[in-house]
Amino acid sequence: MNRPISVSVSVLGAIAFCTVGAAFAAEVTPQTVAFAEDGSIAESLTGTPGDPAAGAKTMVERSLGNCAACHVIGTMPDVPFQGTIGPALDGAGDRYSEAQLRGIVADAKHTFPDSMMPSFFKSTGFIRPGEGFTSKPATEPVKPLLTAQQVEDITAYLLTMK
Repeated sequence: MNRPISVSVSVLGAIAFCTVGAAFAAEVTPQTVAFAEDGSIAESLTGTPGDPAAGAKTMVERSLGNCAACHVIGTMPDVPFQGTIGPALDGAGDRYSEAQLRGIVADAKHTFPDSMMPSFFKSTGFIRPGEGFTSKPATEPVKPLLTAQQVEDITAYLLTMK
């Protein structure tokens, strides 16, 4: 009678181990992002749905996304000093799919090669990154501007903009 119990415990332990391992393996690093030919990223970077409220905060936080510096965000009229360098973000959820938005937020240059938009989820292949304000070249990989979850959160918020 003890044997089936120990087998059950072993099986449960193996299932738990695989589940925990899958959770750790779910997040994608900047070096392993799979961009499609059109610049989209089909799979979530985290395996976790984005939080639109957190995405809205990240978009306007100057030390994070700071999307409002270049884009008009009509759903956020109280955000001051909105830019006009990039296209208005109103209707982004109608114009682009989730995969396309994820790719644009992560690294817009895969979709729009001449874009001035920073690569928010990139850590290698820069032309001239600097080490802080030291005038010394940075060593790669550098820390991406946004985390994988922040990219997912912004993508989730942009999808609400219809």
